Amino acid sequence: MVQNVLSDSKKKSILICSNYAWTIYNFRLPLIRNLKAEGYQIIILTQFDGYEKYLFNEADKVLDLFISRKGINPFVDIFSIFNILLRLFLIRPDFLLNFSIKPVIYGSIAAKIMRIPSVAMITGLGTGFLLNNWVTGIIKFLYRISIKHSHAVIFQNQDDLQIFKDNNLVNPDNCYISPGSGIDLESFKYQVFPHNKPKKLILIARMLKDKGVIEYIEAAEEVNKSHPDIIFQLLGPLGVENRSAISKKEMDYLTRSKYIEYLGETDNVKDFIKNSDCVILPSYREGTSRVLLEAAAIGRPLIASNVTGCKEIIDHGVNGYLCKSKNSNDLAKKIIKFLNLSNEQKKEMGLNGRKKVEEEFDQEIVFKLYKRILNSPT
Repeated sequence: MVQNVLSDSKKKSILICSNYAWTIYNFRLPLIRNLKAEGYQIIILTQFDGYEKYLFNEADKVLDLFISRKGINPFVDIFSIFNILLRLFLIRPDFLLNFSIKPVIYGSIAAKIMRIPSVAMITGLGTGFLLNNWVTGIIKFLYRISIKHSHAVIFQNQDDLQIFKDNNLVNPDNCYISPGSGIDLESFKYQVFPHNKPKKLILIARMLKDKGVIEYIEAAEEVNKSHPDIIFQLLGPLGVENRSAISKKEMDYLTRSKYIEYLGETDNVKDFIKNSDCVILPSYREGTSRVLLEAAAIGRPLIASNVTGCKEIIDHGVNGYLCKSKNSNDLAKKIIKFLNLSNEQKKEMGLNGRKKVEEEFDQEIVFKLYKRILNSPT
């Protein structure tokens, strides 16, 4: 059991702000539990979406956040800033930890006004940043005025950090690299490689075009010509608030072939990963892909786009394959290459992935980083 490092009289508070409760429940609970074990009081500020009920026993307080998860709307977003400002004024936390794009920008602005040290986690650049149009210009401006004077800005990969440096959006002296949100190696234990008949390949993500769902379907159709016994599965929520979201009607059309299955969504991906032969993610860009880390920890080979947030997890030919981004033909070639491996070669790939996660992506690395940042002078 971890001993509290803060006495009750000196107990510091941390306000964690994220755009909705689902992300905190799925990605931040280990960090919250670690910070509580270290003696911090934890307050969560997030949009209620049904998952807040799972957070009440994890945090000292859980508060509702008014925020729009859609595009930039100054008439709506200004209320988000005032909402965060009010919470900061009433709570006066010692630190504000911001996750996801809008909380990072608006939370950092509010913290700057209230002179509260803030830590921003850049978990990815988002669709707006990738479009390279006037929206991108606005987002860069907002980042520049919000996080440049943050206590710390944490990036999940070197490429994103370099982009922020090149655009003068951050103070390089306050920047850190984290291996994603880390993996709980006890929770995601190695599982013996399956002997599926037929073989099952799976894409696990929010059902967005930016995640490469269309390329995955097109690759499945190509692979089926030579390997008609392979099952291609998709797992993840439909119709999320994102400009590249895939609707139920679109998914019904995309999965009209009997060898392509949409499985719906789940809060526990472990069994789906365990029962798959390979996890595939043809995403256009990631922060650090959580699902690839989870799959590697469980011991499954990976196939993903050779892009930021995926390429750091896959050593090509060692624990999986990297394919060209937005290229279904190349993805199909890599899938066929994997299918032609022997079971022993596939198993070895999975073991290599497990070893890589143990050495580079253990959540203890993330905990130590946050502890160092929170203990550094403000």
